Amino acid sequence: MTRAAVLGAGSWGTAFAQVLVDAGTETMLWSRRHEIASAINTGHRNPDYLPDVELSPGLRASDQPEEALAGANIVVLAVPSQTARDNLKKFAPLIPPDATLVSLMKGIELGTSKRMSEVICETTGCAAERVAIVTGPNLAKEIAARQPAAGVVACVDLSVAECVQSACNSGYFRPYTNHDVLGCELGGAMKNVIALAVGIASGLGFGDNSQASLITRGLAEMARLGEALGAEPMTFAGLAGVGDLVATCMSSLSRNRTFGENLGRGMSVNDVIAITRQTAEGVKSCDSIRDLARHHGVAVPITEHVVKVVHEGMTVQEMVLSILATDPKHERDSEL
Repeated sequence: MTRAAVLGAGSWGTAFAQVLVDAGTETMLWSRRHEIASAINTGHRNPDYLPDVELSPGLRASDQPEEALAGANIVVLAVPSQTARDNLKKFAPLIPPDATLVSLMKGIELGTSKRMSEVICETTGCAAERVAIVTGPNLAKEIAARQPAAGVVACVDLSVAECVQSACNSGYFRPYTNHDVLGCELGGAMKNVIALAVGIASGLGFGDNSQASLITRGLAEMARLGEALGAEPMTFAGLAGVGDLVATCMSSLSRNRTFGENLGRGMSVNDVIAITRQTAEGVKSCDSIRDLARHHGVAVPITEHVVKVVHEGMTVQEMVLSILATDPKHERDSEL
């Protein structure tokens, strides 16, 4: 029988652990906090991240990584992307040598501009053929409530992707396979940054036309950078691209959109961080995505503007004026 360990008991880690259990996969969820693990085991709830969701009774949790990882065929990583390297250094000696490693993380590492699958391989010594990612329009609260959703399991070895697909095919969660790991990861990271921009527009009171324009031009940024890095263009037309982008940019459940909305309403970055309980990945990843794009000579103006607002002191009003001041060209040639 397939056994999975999910490392990270935030909202998405918890929701995906339930997906695995509902798909018939024996699953142990690791939480760094004993009280969360205890609440899941005794009350079948995660009081901090999904307090209104009654979890599957078959889902077990532990605050001991050794217990969670023992005998696991599939190891799912659901920690914040910027802590992935440090966490993996601690987990690596405990991971069974033949386990498939699955990333739920959607970010680009600061300082190295590496994708999460690259960080996993570099830190654990695991071959790329044993690393898969799960991505797509996967808002945790909806999936935890067992609302129908689709996702993508990507791995360079499709047979590995198919094994993970089988382990998480719960009926309400419909996973498709893909071999374009690069494109799927890039889409998952960049959509968070575009969602910050869309949230800012919403917070400023701009309507659907403005937001749809940012989403569409954001998709163009994703595709341009993806092409330069060697991703397949059709990936960005699928669940890992436009699907995830639309969900993250338009949903009130999106941390990144909500963060941007608060900026648009006049809050400072530090004030928004202070009231944000969960990680808005785009806030940190925007820097590394910009650096990655600059290294490859790719224009990503929306990302550039988000970095200026979040990290360099540009006001949201200045951001709007700067974007509108750009010279529009042919749609296929225009950067913004």
